[in-house]
Amino acid sequence: MSGTDGVFEEANGRGTTVVDAPPRSLADLAPGTAVVVIAVVDDGEPAVVRRLHDLGFTPGAVVEVVRRAPLREPVLYRVRDYEVCLRRAQAECVHVTEAER
Repeated sequence: MSGTDGVFEEANGRGTTVVDAPPRSLADLAPGTAVVVIAVVDDGEPAVVRRLHDLGFTPGAVVEVVRRAPLREPVLYRVRDYEVCLRRAQAECVHVTEAER
């Protein structure tokens, strides 16, 4: 697929491609799922949006859902070679699509 089909290769050279699929929230994913960040929504609280960008949740970043706490939150995510926990409200601000490895 070409770049005009909504598919791109990640800049860090890992060869991850984005599969054409409707965007979903990071909060809706099951453990073990790997996705690519499309965007962090701007309608969230500005401090939360800024913090998510600072943590590495930027367009093109590969995120893996590591595990979920017993009461479904917080959820542990692996992004840019480190792990971070997010509450559901924070994870809903991150829009993602499936990644093909």
